[in-house]
Amino acid sequence: MDKAAAWLQQSLAYIFSDEQLLRQALTHRSAPGANNERLEFLGDAVLQLVISGLVFENTDNASEGQLSRLRSTLVKDTTLAEVAASLGIGDHLILGPGEKKSGGHRRSSILADALEAVFGAVYLDAGLEGAVSVIRAAYGDRLHELAEFADLRDPKSRLQEYLQGRRMALPEYAVQNVSGKAHQQTFEVICNIPELDVKTYGTGSARRDAEQQAADAMLNKIEGNHG
Repeated sequence: MDKAAAWLQQSLAYIFSDEQLLRQALTHRSAPGANNERLEFLGDAVLQLVISGLVFENTDNASEGQLSRLRSTLVKDTTLAEVAASLGIGDHLILGPGEKKSGGHRRSSILADALEAVFGAVYLDAGLEGAVSVIRAAYGDRLHELAEFADLRDPKSRLQEYLQGRRMALPEYAVQNVSGKAHQQTFEVICNIPELDVKTYGTGSARRDAEQQAADAMLNKIEGNHG
């Protein structure tokens, strides 16, 4: 754990009093011993609270709906995975042989879960003040470069508004494939606009996430071609 502790001190300026908490936070359920699932559960709640406070601090005139969308943008799995990857948490995960072989240290869901577990572990180790400090450090500039509120509507909503504004039919979404075990499925979804003869694809750990990704890809494609 010395290497992981040094990484945490360098990247997030935090030193655990109880280093076993750090070990547990970095231990995936595929590895023997206490894993990070309970800490992930706690970390998720801590993250929601802390990000709510930080978003409130950083946006003076935002409405409740805008605050909710900002928080959602910052705590969603894809953002968590990006933050975790940028911090290099994958290099310190404790994985079972199967996950090691299949590249689990790069899998977005595992990275996101581990980061939440670290937040939960810090909360147990140092309380809310410590968690605020670590989460603020982890998110860094993301907290100061919050997107314009208009851009925080989810991609499906923005795509629907785009098409309605041009008197076009709404997009069609269909699941193309579902893979993986029941607790760790991956959905592949197609977004189709027959009127434009354009199709895009998205993947995610939930159907809704896959649809949002497909809608985002569609927006990127048609806004450039059909401004």
